[in-house]
Parts: sequence; structure tokens; C-alpha cells
Amino acid sequence: MSNHRDKKELVIIGAGPGGYRAAFMAADLGLDVTVIDPEANPGGECLYRGCIPTKALLYLVRVKRDALKAESAGIHFDPPGIEPQEIARWKEGVVKKLTSGLGQLIKARKIHYIQGTARFLDPVNLEVETESDEHRKISFRKAIIATGAMVRDLPDVRINGKEIMGSEEALELKDIPERLLIVGGGYIGLEMAAIYQGLGSEVTITEITEGFLPGMDRDLVSEFSRMSKQLLHDIFLETSVKNVKKTNKSLQVTFQEKDGKQFSHEYDKILVAVGEKPDHSRLGLENTGVETDAQGFIRVDRQQKTTEQGIMAIGDVTGGPLLAHKAMYQGRVAAEVAAGKDVVADARVIPSVLYTEPEIAVCGLSENEAREKNQAYKKVKFPWSASGRAVAMNEKRGFTKLLVHPENGRILGAGIVGKDAGELIAEIALAVEMAANASDISLTIHPHPTLSETIMEAAELYLGHPAHTMRF
Repeated sequence: MSNHRDKKELVIIGAGPGGYRAAFMAADLGLDVTVIDPEANPGGECLYRGCIPTKALLYLVRVKRDALKAESAGIHFDPPGIEPQEIARWKEGVVKKLTSGLGQLIKARKIHYIQGTARFLDPVNLEVETESDEHRKISFRKAIIATGAMVRDLPDVRINGKEIMGSEEALELKDIPERLLIVGGGYIGLEMAAIYQGLGSEVTITEITEGFLPGMDRDLVSEFSRMSKQLLHDIFLETSVKNVKKTNKSLQVTFQEKDGKQFSHEYDKILVAVGEKPDHSRLGLENTGVETDAQGFIRVDRQQKTTEQGIMAIGDVTGGPLLAHKAMYQGRVAAEVAAGKDVVADARVIPSVLYTEPEIAVCGLSENEAREKNQAYKKVKFPWSASGRAVAMNEKRGFTKLLVHPENGRILGAGIVGKDAGELIAEIALAVEMAANASDISLTIHPHPTLSETIMEAAELYLGHPAHTMRF
């Protein structure tokens, strides 16, 4: 065991999107940066086991669905063949390309990268166990915790990585089960449902609340449900899993409804997607003054500072929304603060996207939040059935919704349901950030025919002079 001690200016623990963004920003600002992460290259859960592999697989599923939809337009294909091993290899190639690219950026910026895990010994010292089982002690002036979150288990449904999977195991595509039960109707559960249904599984979702995507405006969820009827074989709402019994060939699952009634079904595999919890249990926070909240997330202020001087935290480990782009934003703020700049996290909006078919994208104020805050608003919805681009793409449903301040016309928030909604939402996020109003969007010429026009048309609908629909 090596017992030498290094002294570092800034140490970042975790190299996911938040961690590597903080590292790159801090290095660009002239700081000497050290990054510690278990993987050989940066990327974290997002690139290795989350966002990127999920979206790569969803892309393949979309190709298949688009081919099948083309039949109604007169183009016919033979039934697509599914080769899980080839798909898994291609997905891993995508991950390797992106993570190795980040590794090159680490080297180009002369950032010290240690493959290993870190644990606080006290507020200014770390012990690092490297990949080669070497133990190093590192002293630091400032540190940023960016260790992310991990999948939650259920008391009666323990993930074992085999027939009961978390999202990480599900993305390995070891096989495509004939019957798959997904526990949880949130973002991860629905995206995984889209992947496995597209690859041939009969998918059932059980959700303990009264509907998918708890907290999201119901008109968005209802439109999504109408557009994705082919996605699920069964839906059990307000229903929990009480017991899982393994038989010779399947898993016998006992469900319990809200009124206490129980029933059973059999499945080949179960995917647990009931949310995530902060990943800091092995970080040694008890040896520092870093405080956590009731859910275990690290408390931070608007400069990403924790309750321990010199230690900051960013991303999922600090609480929701658990999104990579939020972590990257916070990473930039933390890096600037570490470099002595007087900045704070003051984003008005954090966009969120459900990458299914169709997609749902939201940003800014929701109707649920507006009612809670007693915020007056006017809602306008432009139907995609009136969009030339949508109809030409064989997209018959979907809409773009704007929430507008009724007195000054400012854009307060938005929700979009439809193909590539996630590619459209940034325009509205910018409008909210810039305090733009409906006239600003209406008077901005949008190319025709595009889906982006639906944002302009929604603004014109608010103003009373839409081109391709009527104001009712």
C-alpha cells in the first residue's frame, strides 16, 4: 500500500455530465483539476448506463416503428429481424466512441484523471482506492461531489441483475423476454417499455399512483396515452407488487390494488423503475460537515456550496430533477465559484423530455404548478393535425401547448407531445429565460414547413390570428 499524500487545488469526485463539465470549465478557468471516477473515461451513469445507451436503443426502435407506419402510405417492408447481440454491440460502440472522446478532452485540458473511488477522511483529505488497489491519500483545497444517483429497490422486489433487473441490466440486452413486467410508470419505466416492446416483448406496467408520469399535466399524459396504445399489453394503475415467486419457467407476481384486492400474473422478467436515490453511501460524508435532507440528498445553496466549507456538490446527488443537463449547468456554476467568480445558479427553467414515441417535452411553469402558486395564466394548444409538416410525416396527433401570462403575454411554460418534441422545447426554454412574450415568438419567422412552426402558431393562437386553425 502506498501512503504518500498529494495536495490538489480542486478535486472532483465523479465524472458524469456534471463532473466532467465542472472539470472542463475549471480547467478552462486556469485551475489545476483532479477528477476521480471508477470508469476508465468520463461519462458516468448517463453515458455508460443511462441517457446515451437508452437513446441509442430508442433510435433503433423508432426506425422499426417508422418502417411499419410507412405501410399506410404505400411502402411495405419485410418484418424486421431482431438480433439482440448485434444491437448490444452497436450500442456499446456508441458508448465507447463518446466516452473515449471525453477521455481525449481530459488529456487535452491537462486534467489529472484517477480511475478509482474516493472517501473523505476529514473535510480536507481523501483516501482514493485506485483500479490497481493502490490506496492514495489526497489533500485538497476545494472539492466538488458529483457522484449522482442509483436505482431504488422495492422491499418485495429485490433487483438481482438476472430475472429481476434494474435499468442498467435491462440495457445490456442479454435477451428479449416474451413477457416483461415494468414496475414504475415514470420516465425510465416508459422509455424501457418503448425499447422492449419495439424489440418484441409483451410489456405490462404497474404504477402505484393513478396515472403515468405523476406530477405532469394530465392533458400531456392523456395525449401520450392515446398515441401510444400499441406500447403496452396491460396497465395496472393504483396497484403495487406484493410478492414475486420464482417457478421453473417464470415469475409469478402477486399484485394488490388500492382497495386491497389481489390478483396474479406470470412474467419472464421484471424491470424495477421506481426512481433513484443519492449515491454517496461510501463517500464518508460522516467525516465531514456535509448535511443531507430527509431523502438523503446533499444540501446545497445557490452556489452549489454544501454545509462544509470548501466542499460543493452538483447533479443528482443534490436532488431533483435528476437530469444530466441540470447537472451540467450546476457543474459550470460550481467550477466558476471554485475559481473565485461571484455567480449563482439562477436558471428559470430546466427542460425535461420523455424520449418515447411520441415524445413529451416540457419546460417552465406547468398547469399543476400554476394552480398551486395561484399564478394566473392562459393556455393555448395548437394541434399537430393542422401542421403541414406533421401531416406530411404521417403524424396525425400531438400538440404544442403554451402557458401565457394573461396581462403581458409573457411565455410562462410549455408542453409538447409529438415526434421530436425534445428537439423543439429549447426554443420555448429560451423564450422563458429571456422573458419573451407571445408577440416575440409570433413575429419571429419560422421556416415552413417545420414542426417548429407549431410554436409560432400556438403564439399566434394566443394573439387571436392563427394561420392554420381557428380560435375557439
